[in-house]
Amino acid sequence: MFNDNEKDIDIIATYSDASGTIRTSRVKMKDLSASWVLENPINGDLNKRKGSQVLKLKDSYQASTSFEENVEHVIDDHQLQESEIQNHRQTSWSPVKFKRQVLRQKRRDLRTAELVRQDKEADKQMQATAAIEYLKNMDTVVKGKYSIWRRDFENPNSDSTLKLMRDQIIMAKVYANIAKSKNRSVLYNSLLKHVEENLRVIGEANSDVDLHPSSLDRAKAMGHTLSIAKDELYDCHTVARKLRAMLLSAEDNVGSLKKRSAFLIQLAAKTVPKPLHCLPLQLAADYFIYGYQNKKDLNKEKLEDPSLYHYAIFSDNVLATSVVVNSTVLHANEPEKHVFHIVTDKLNFAAMKMWFILNAPEKATVQVENIDDFKWLNSSYCSVLRQLESVRIKEYYFKANHPSSLSVGSDHLKYRNPKYLSMLNHLRFYLPEVYPKLSKILFLDDDIVVQKDLTPLWDVDLQEMVNGAVETCKESFHRFDKYLNFTNPKIIENFDPNACGWAFGMNIFDLKEWKKRNITAIYHRWQDMNEDRTLWKLGTLPPGLITFYNLTYPLDRKWHVLGLGYDPALNQTEIENAAVIHYNGNYKPWLDLAVAKYKSYWSKYVKFDNYYLQLCNISE
Repeated sequence: MFNDNEKDIDIIATYSDASGTIRTSRVKMKDLSASWVLENPINGDLNKRKGSQVLKLKDSYQASTSFEENVEHVIDDHQLQESEIQNHRQTSWSPVKFKRQVLRQKRRDLRTAELVRQDKEADKQMQATAAIEYLKNMDTVVKGKYSIWRRDFENPNSDSTLKLMRDQIIMAKVYANIAKSKNRSVLYNSLLKHVEENLRVIGEANSDVDLHPSSLDRAKAMGHTLSIAKDELYDCHTVARKLRAMLLSAEDNVGSLKKRSAFLIQLAAKTVPKPLHCLPLQLAADYFIYGYQNKKDLNKEKLEDPSLYHYAIFSDNVLATSVVVNSTVLHANEPEKHVFHIVTDKLNFAAMKMWFILNAPEKATVQVENIDDFKWLNSSYCSVLRQLESVRIKEYYFKANHPSSLSVGSDHLKYRNPKYLSMLNHLRFYLPEVYPKLSKILFLDDDIVVQKDLTPLWDVDLQEMVNGAVETCKESFHRFDKYLNFTNPKIIENFDPNACGWAFGMNIFDLKEWKKRNITAIYHRWQDMNEDRTLWKLGTLPPGLITFYNLTYPLDRKWHVLGLGYDPALNQTEIENAAVIHYNGNYKPWLDLAVAKYKSYWSKYVKFDNYYLQLCNISE
């Protein structure tokens, strides 16, 4: 090392470049790094050396860097940093030396990384070579499992065993088919035997936990047999053809099962359970036994008082109607001002009457009427009754040989229920005739539950509209084109296919405006035009959309939340905040089909301690 006061030494470096040409360069001793040393110094006193001397310099790091690179770096760094060196002569470690040290370290790191990478590639190559040799020498006949898709067989926490066995059954059927076509009877019988055993082991299992303990052994045995079949029978085109045939057959089966399921759901939804059949029978029997048929209605003046809150409920279901009345009265701020007009059919009139005699809601008024007592509602006036008398309608609904089987017309199977021509359903289009002295009335279906006071609905300004209802359209759903046949010119000319649909079930009707616009005549005209069912399928909503087209005022959605009878994924908060919830669909709350998590909203308004409910075994 040199002291700050010592004179520097000029060094002439001789080296050969890449082309072999001998070159010389002058550098300063101070510009050399610490790795350069004097190989044969005369003595340690540099001040005593006079003139020029030939010295051998040796780089301690020549193993990793060439002399040419070091000299070139020194020259370049010396030229670039000459002014900087002058400013730092007093320091023991110059920037040039530091820079060269950093560059050298970078080269070391790069070289190390390159060697590591080459080593890893060599290991991978060796592993690949070893794997190939192992596969060449492996016995393909003896296998522990067989699955063409999955590799999760070894995972004990998954349902991989069940999935594997189902995959094996599919492939076994494929190879059994091929074996049969090639007269390989032994292999064919072996595959069928394994299929039967695996099906028996699987049973009705839905996960590995449900499987029999011997299932793993059965899967291994099936895998061994399938491996033999693959080696002897496998042909890509043949297997693909068999799988395609199986897929088509499975699709046909699924379609058939869907049709059967649709039929059975409709059957279950429309069939009256035994307890609900028992209830009206017991009530009707006691109604006549105890002479309630002679009992006269009270509070007749309330029935026609337009200043009160009037409700219309048209139903043949005693239990469902009781829930509607109970839930409405319970949440009413002034129950004494609420009047319920219930209309039922002749068959259920006595039962309905008896129920509300014995279970009259506190303070509120309930009127029960028989639709057969409305003598003005006859076939000469009512389009639906007139259609019901036609031969074509009778054939459509009541003839056993009509094409309404599972294979034909199953998509609209529910529309073949005569309920859709029931006058209890269509009576909603005759409200001014049924209640001529009322100005407003709230129509309620029997499959709804009231959760808030409904009296504010009477204060809603309908803006000269007839019907106040909650709209059901969301984006492209529940618009007019869903309900009406827009291939018919009569529909195209009069209605917008993108018009928003709305819901029956909770509707506030302005009966004065109804009479003014002669709404019932509009309904009759369109109902007559649809006698051949080419404008819409049966039901009350399509003719309602037509009758009240541009005459419906949209209510806030919080008034009426629908879908509890078919959609298990409704928003729980919306349900709980709704004024009315509607079990529209097949899964009615009084049926075993009901969505379990929605049932409590309805059942809490049922008086299960009632004598008649207990007599008929109706319980939660």
